[in-house]
Amino acid sequence: MLSTLANKVSESLTSVIEGAVDVVAVTRDTAKKTIIDTIKGTGEVATGSMDVITDVVSGGAAAVSKSAKSTTEGVAGIVEGAIDAAKEIGADTGGAIEEAAEGAIKGVSAVSGDLGEAGVGAVKGAIAAASDIGTDATEATTKAVVGVIKAADEIGSEAGGVVRKALLSTAALPREVIRAAIGSSEKQS
Repeated sequence: MLSTLANKVSESLTSVIEGAVDVVAVTRDTAKKTIIDTIKGTGEVATGSMDVITDVVSGGAAAVSKSAKSTTEGVAGIVEGAIDAAKEIGADTGGAIEEAAEGAIKGVSAVSGDLGEAGVGAVKGAIAAASDIGTDATEATTKAVVGVIKAADEIGSEAGGVVRKALLSTAALPREVIRAAIGSSEKQS
């Protein structure tokens, strides 16, 4: 079930996504602006930013998953925008990567979407954001994988299996980093 903020984001993004030519740019820019505006409105960067990131990403991911657009591309844009916003507002970017990845899985799950595509999109978005904000891509990948695995495992073992398989079978992702991150997340559980 999505939060009030996540539902608002999902509703507002739905029509925008359908008309978008470049879904990555639209979702990235919308997520970034929504997070920055919401945090500035509350003035609580330290305490409220991670909840806002999770809510915005989960709402955006739900909207993309319900649309005719690519869940992978849309989620990648949303996660990238969320991490860019975290950097801009001075929030913990490492925590933001993991929260955004978790939010993507939770949002897509809420609308019974493809969790494998959401997981791959979240990791791709984290990798893209790493270059945007000047952080280590391997570290960002690891945090995103840990986030998507954690969220998927909370849904159930079948969901966790779907996400792991999708991450390991996607040629565009760094396989050795993915394997190590999956191993790391399993040691934490």
